[in-house]
Amino acid sequence: MEQGYAAFLLLGVVLVLIDGQLIYRSGKGYMNRAYGDPEAARSMTRLATVLFHLVVLGLLALVSMITVSTGDPVKDVVARLGIMLLVLAAVHAVTMVILGRIRDRQIQQQLADEMAEDHRQFEQQQQQQQRVPAQTRVEPLAHPTTTSPAATAPTAPPAAPQPRVEQPSPTAEQQVDPTQVRTIR
Repeated sequence: MEQGYAAFLLLGVVLVLIDGQLIYRSGKGYMNRAYGDPEAARSMTRLATVLFHLVVLGLLALVSMITVSTGDPVKDVVARLGIMLLVLAAVHAVTMVILGRIRDRQIQQQLADEMAEDHRQFEQQQQQQQRVPAQTRVEPLAHPTTTSPAATAPTAPPAAPQPRVEQPSPTAEQQVDPTQVRTIR
């Protein structure tokens, strides 16, 4: 019985260590895609792997206490190993789910950060556009003789020409009558 117990514990520990290494190596690459930082991915995977080892080794100790009596010591070890493999598979699946959730949460956080940054840049652009006045263009309205009702009224005879007095050239504001313009934005 002692040989069967020792063989079970030895095989169980070897299986746990092999599975733990598989989780660590594959989980590191899986988490690296989410974190983008290999050191952060390695740390998170290492933490999950240590938790995996502790839980499974504890379950191994409990399963080793189960008494299986088939009459043959080899069959007893095989039966306990079968139970241990089922437990190992269940804990492996739970560990993968945990790593998946950590990865999903990290990706969601990155997306939220990117969206917040995009929103901040959009708000800055909006504020800059509000500070800069809109470019305006001034266009004169249609000629008053074609649209004004006064244009159809009879006009007085032309007056005698006035002598021309030299004046400085008018500015753009002086040339355009503000009542005769329309602002286009």
